[in-house]
Amino acid sequence: MSSVMPDIAHSGRAQTEGKLNWVGMSQIEMPMLIAFEGQQPSRVSARIEAFVSLDDPHAKGIHMSRLYLILDQLSNQQILDYSALNAILDQFIESHQDLSEHARVRFDFDYHLRRQSLVSGKTGWKAYPTSIVATRHQQRTEIELSVEVPYSSTCPCSAALARQLIQQAFSEQFSQEQVSRDEVQQWLGSTQGIVATPHSQRSIAQVKVKLNASATDLPLIELIDQLEESLQTPVQAAVKREDEQEFARLNGQNLMFCEDAARRLQHCLNRRPDIDDFWVRVNHLESLHAHDAVGIVTKGLSQGYQA
Repeated sequence: MSSVMPDIAHSGRAQTEGKLNWVGMSQIEMPMLIAFEGQQPSRVSARIEAFVSLDDPHAKGIHMSRLYLILDQLSNQQILDYSALNAILDQFIESHQDLSEHARVRFDFDYHLRRQSLVSGKTGWKAYPTSIVATRHQQRTEIELSVEVPYSSTCPCSAALARQLIQQAFSEQFSQEQVSRDEVQQWLGSTQGIVATPHSQRSIAQVKVKLNASATDLPLIELIDQLEESLQTPVQAAVKREDEQEFARLNGQNLMFCEDAARRLQHCLNRRPDIDDFWVRVNHLESLHAHDAVGIVTKGLSQGYQA
């Protein structure tokens, strides 16, 4: 009996001939050390997709174990950064010579950042769902970075309606022509002084950017900072009462329909010279309605960035 194990993927022929765009694996679970913008590497629990093209129409299949072992080596011995992404694509293709000319890898994970409160100086963890996709196609590498940023949105229409009710309550309370400053101040600080409040809701900005050839890093932290600065009302981690009060002020000064939020992020990303294309979807998870309000905007250079 022969001790050589059969390798059907190598020796067998396709039952039906044809090239395939991508063949590989998804939902691979591995820990990864990942580094952004010179920061200390952080350990994340990643879900990975690994693919190569099958360009030989006669080949039975690819060698999936080779892709897995390349990722396993990265998990155990290396740091996932911009240069590592290019190296992985090289190794995927080299491991499938005569079979594959193209490669693709995707990492999905939650990236945790320490975020400082608005006033008190307290800090806490915030998790940002993140994806990194690297594709080698016709010897060209494309790297996409995606992140979800939660924030608060207060409805401008609801705010106007609430102000109208407060005006009406004021007129009913102070029917005389002359009122004292102390009376008004005391009334404003009472429950009768705020007879209506505008509705606000937790909202989520989903942002995908395609880095251009000038990029040498994965600018996730800088991107998150700029997106939150544009929105002005990012969801907080650790808060004291003074932080909650400042958060209320920021919401009042940044009333937003989903259209407003989408345009803020559009202007933010248009100013970045390291981005070739982007796709943004803002989701306002309505507290008034049972459905959500959504706005989508793209830079529009790629037909692949649709709704």
